[in-house]
Amino acid sequence: MLQKTVPQQTLSNEISLKGKGLHTGHDVTITFKPAPVNTGIVFVRVDVHPIVKIPATVKFLESTDRRTTIAKDGVKINTIEHVMSSLVGLSVDNCFIELNGPEVPIMEGSSQTFVEALKNSGVQVQSELREEYMVTKPIEISDSKTGSEILVVPSDETSINVMVDFGTSVLGTQNARLEKIEDFAAEIAPCRTFSFLHDLQSMLNKGLIKGGDLNNAIVYVDKPVTENNLKKLHKVFGRKDIKVEPNGILNNLELHHPNEAARHKLLDLLGDLSLIGLPIRGKIIASKPGHHINTKMAQKIASVIQKERRLKMPNFNLNAKPLMDVNQITEMLPHRPPFLFVDKIFELTSTHVVGTKNVTINEPFFQGHFPGAPVLPGVLQIEGMAQTGGVLVMNNYENPQDYITFFAKIESARFKRPVFPGDTMIFSLELLRPIRAGISHMGGRIFVNGQVTTEAELLAKIVHRDKAPQP
Repeated sequence: MLQKTVPQQTLSNEISLKGKGLHTGHDVTITFKPAPVNTGIVFVRVDVHPIVKIPATVKFLESTDRRTTIAKDGVKINTIEHVMSSLVGLSVDNCFIELNGPEVPIMEGSSQTFVEALKNSGVQVQSELREEYMVTKPIEISDSKTGSEILVVPSDETSINVMVDFGTSVLGTQNARLEKIEDFAAEIAPCRTFSFLHDLQSMLNKGLIKGGDLNNAIVYVDKPVTENNLKKLHKVFGRKDIKVEPNGILNNLELHHPNEAARHKLLDLLGDLSLIGLPIRGKIIASKPGHHINTKMAQKIASVIQKERRLKMPNFNLNAKPLMDVNQITEMLPHRPPFLFVDKIFELTSTHVVGTKNVTINEPFFQGHFPGAPVLPGVLQIEGMAQTGGVLVMNNYENPQDYITFFAKIESARFKRPVFPGDTMIFSLELLRPIRAGISHMGGRIFVNGQVTTEAELLAKIVHRDKAPQP
């Protein structure tokens, strides 16, 4: 469910860093710049003519081979995951990221340098609210070939659990957890990328990691190393003192945490999921995550969000204080329990209204409507929709208590899913044309758990109480 909560944020000042791309080996300058509200994160290749702007979303995802790459018009930005996770970790919503090369610099192999630079730049609160996606039902994805799985479930707060197991004794099984995004800078940002020595040799043979050295990657050695292989490493890194330490990693690096590998996988996951394009609120559980499955999950969630937007799902917080409670509603409508089917109004303008109804097992009609398997009657769903629309209509009159609305016509009614006790119905209605001669024409939908259950067009006649038909 989409909702707006806290203000958006951007940077207070422009700031630049210089480094080398891990895979391309190119020297690159990266510059972070403030951006207006609703811009999102946008990469800008300033070394091409004309310059190319590439929004950091799944729409522009190009590849996930050893790193995450986005592209537009044939222009690429490689290895974006570390810088993206740093922006998420500091809750930066809007930012331009200028690069004079094809790859984000690897720095020390983590998000630490980016986080420190962004903190020095400062974060500025903006005038509009941040839109986020609140997970309302489990979303799952898996890869049978790799055994990788990611599950996202509803939760009031965002947290991430990651497990990695590569079937090697040197790394073993590791777990990492981020309880809240605010802990990212201290707990996750400093954790560096890693590789197994046999993978390192494979990447070298493919012409990758041209900008790698022993200062920006932890190298685990899970197989015996021949003297010939060591000589090749001496040549690649320009050093003769490279050796395998007793803990199974190449020398010149000390681990920040015993589970640094799992923490870095969490860092990558957070950066890849940011390609959804807006923050998500939910509990994320990942087993053996990698760029491929991470971005598949980002695409899946982005698709859910796109579908929700097409359905015009109301964007509000169910836990917020309503615009109107039941007492205020009954001041406007003549309906009373047990025939009042709207509890709260959250949005109300001259053309649209959003209200809710909590369906409980204590509703009197459940005693006779399938008592062994209670389902809310469709006609009462329409009645709740009409009453919510009645609030919209009456809001257009100076003295709403002096008027009554009567059904004139119901059109295009569709019941797509049943409504059960325990559900919360969200009524969303809008005027399809201005009210004229006391006639209102509204289109409405009912949402439950992010899905449309009912939709219809309603025609109503507004009548002054003095002229209302008498029994």
